[in-house]
Amino acid sequence: MNTQSNKSEQKDPTQNKLDATILFVDDEKNILSSLKRLFRPIIGNIMVAESGAEGLTMLEMAKVDIVVSDMRMPEMDGAEFLERVANKYPDTIRILLTGYADITSTINAINKGSIYRYISKPWEDNDIRLTIQHALKGKYLEKERERLQALTEAQNRELKELNEDLEERVTARTEEVRQTMGQLQLAHNSLKNNYVTTIKVFSNIIELREGGESGLTQNITDISQKIAKTIGMSDDEVQQLTFACLLRNIGKIGLPDELISKPFNSLSSEEQTTFIMHPDIGQGILMSLEYLETASTIIRHQHEQYDGQGYPDNLKGQDIPLGSRILALVGDYYSLQAGLLSSQRLSASESAANINRNRGTRYDPTLVDVLFKMLGISDTSDIENKEVKEVKKDKVKELKLNTLKISEGMILARDLKMCNGVVLLTKGQKLNENIIRRIRKMENSVNEKMDVYIVG
Repeated sequence: MNTQSNKSEQKDPTQNKLDATILFVDDEKNILSSLKRLFRPIIGNIMVAESGAEGLTMLEMAKVDIVVSDMRMPEMDGAEFLERVANKYPDTIRILLTGYADITSTINAINKGSIYRYISKPWEDNDIRLTIQHALKGKYLEKERERLQALTEAQNRELKELNEDLEERVTARTEEVRQTMGQLQLAHNSLKNNYVTTIKVFSNIIELREGGESGLTQNITDISQKIAKTIGMSDDEVQQLTFACLLRNIGKIGLPDELISKPFNSLSSEEQTTFIMHPDIGQGILMSLEYLETASTIIRHQHEQYDGQGYPDNLKGQDIPLGSRILALVGDYYSLQAGLLSSQRLSASESAANINRNRGTRYDPTLVDVLFKMLGISDTSDIENKEVKEVKKDKVKELKLNTLKISEGMILARDLKMCNGVVLLTKGQKLNENIIRRIRKMENSVNEKMDVYIVG
């Protein structure tokens, strides 16, 4: 819409000779002649009629801006004439010429003809000129207002259409972005799950390398998670602690077999010096994995002691990372029962008593209290003779199926293991066609029936 060009086409009739049409109606020719002479210099088109009927005929032939009519005319007076003009040509400005004696008729004309103004006879030339000019200017401004209003309405309609189109585009784009974000989230979750699965596979390899009990690492991980959540650690902190628990002994991979198979207190001084390097080695192995930086720090300091007598950096108290303090406590509790710290396996009660004797020296006393609460220990006196309950783990409803009954979309409720303890898949793994095919192939290859525990 070219507003500028439209404005240029509208000529202001108040400048120089007015581009307007005026009709004078009077039964006296001399008055019509006087009016023509008076307005010829300022009005572009002047029409005259000697009666109301003739005036109505002229109005049918041309578009008239202003009608100036005398009041007293034979057959049809000014009031009746202007009333007809008002009914048929409402946009035409109506002005009445009247004498002082016609006040009643003038009022009647004002009411019926809705006249713009009346002018008394005899008139002052300047007054009647100004009246006509003001009337035309008002008409011009009204037309301009209507034009601008129409232009505004058209622009508003166009803007509304553009907004509706924009809203549709934004909605479509938003949906597209939402779908893309959903796909990215699925890809991220899949990558994250694969990442966790890979760590669990390495954890299983490490556990096999140590020759320890199957499930020891999982027990340490589960209880460490439970303690971490109990004391209010964040989800990210719990996740890093989980990784640290699973990979806590990754540094032992490079140690000789004889060092790994012996309990720590049966090693010679030289062997112990070599053995205690494994936290450093573990941190070094994970150095290139930025996402495991926090976990590697927990691994490095898992053998620090609360009194500062641990290794490798002799950290003390709260200077030891919280994750390391948890891992040290839970790791030793289960390692004592597995016979990894001494030549003799300890019972759960004996392991708890050992932990209690080292409260405040080796272990964080606050964390010991949290563990003991989970173990059902409220009184530590004569703890070796007390029954220590197994810490309850969060369990899910599960179904036991053979490999022929599993299907796509099912989720493992437990690790899938072979008879020798080798973990093939970790719990939480979602089964797909490829995984199911490989499970069945493995079962046939080793000629060993495997039970699959599925989330029910």
